[in-house]
Amino acid sequence: MAVSAEPEVVVVGCGVAGLTTALVLAEEGRAVTVVSDRGPQRTTSAVAGALWGPYVFDDPRVLEWSLHSLPDLAAVAADPRSGVRVTHGVEASREPAEPPAWLRSMDGFATCGRSELPPGFGWGWTYRAPVFDMPVYLDYLQGRLAASGVTVRLLDSPLRDLEEVQGIAPLVVNCTGLGARDLVDDQDVTASWGQLVVTENPGIEGFFSDYPESEDPTYWIAHPDHVVLGGMVRPGRSDLRPDPEGAARMVARCAAVLPALGRAEVRDVRVGLRPARPRVRLERGSHHGAAVVHNYGHGGSGVTLSWGCARQVQSLVG
Repeated sequence: MAVSAEPEVVVVGCGVAGLTTALVLAEEGRAVTVVSDRGPQRTTSAVAGALWGPYVFDDPRVLEWSLHSLPDLAAVAADPRSGVRVTHGVEASREPAEPPAWLRSMDGFATCGRSELPPGFGWGWTYRAPVFDMPVYLDYLQGRLAASGVTVRLLDSPLRDLEEVQGIAPLVVNCTGLGARDLVDDQDVTASWGQLVVTENPGIEGFFSDYPESEDPTYWIAHPDHVVLGGMVRPGRSDLRPDPEGAARMVARCAAVLPALGRAEVRDVRVGLRPARPRVRLERGSHHGAAVVHNYGHGGSGVTLSWGCARQVQSLVG
């Protein structure tokens, strides 16, 4: 049902955190406006991999939010237009390793024998998890927001202070990611540079990821018409220049796992800046005397945490 009342909540930010938070609030019947200086396809979310997974964080809440996102994501994946699919994949290690305890509860979990793993990997496991074609998924979220009567207002320039939007609605939800560093003077938020490669799909399905995590992870995520290859993580780097040599190394690493990827045509090299923070900032407070809920600092786990964090915002708003 479309909402026609005066806005109760203004959500600042148009990435996956902002869109999902706005959607959760709107679909419970609240009048919501989204404000951003860029559209969803120009956000960091649009260039994400993306594979569901509670990546390493010094924040004990991350696993809970990640797991709480799964029921919503399963419902989204039931719509073939969403860009989200739940598919089978493999995680493997070159050194002796045990899967994280939480992983054993995932759908389709099983340990792999050596014959089931790529060359050089001796330990691994398989499970089912959501994968995301992010440009398609962001369009899907926008469509659901429009159906819920949510207005998305694009600004001509970045906000300088949350006070600029506090007149729109009684409550502001801050989902600005890396922008929070300047917008609310949060110096704990830093850029973490990342790069991935997009190739044609040579006829593969599922996903692969090495274990444990590193600054040069090897992973691939197959979509019906393309494959995302990764990756590179460079904490503290804040430019958006691609690294062609790094991209070539990524392709070579993935081709060592699955040779067909070394022969696939490269379609794109994507670069983005993850909003890294020691702990996700998800709390209610005030700014210049007005109510605000912060929801940012998700690092490389934005899509993984998106629904769980949005539900937490919902409880804080309520």
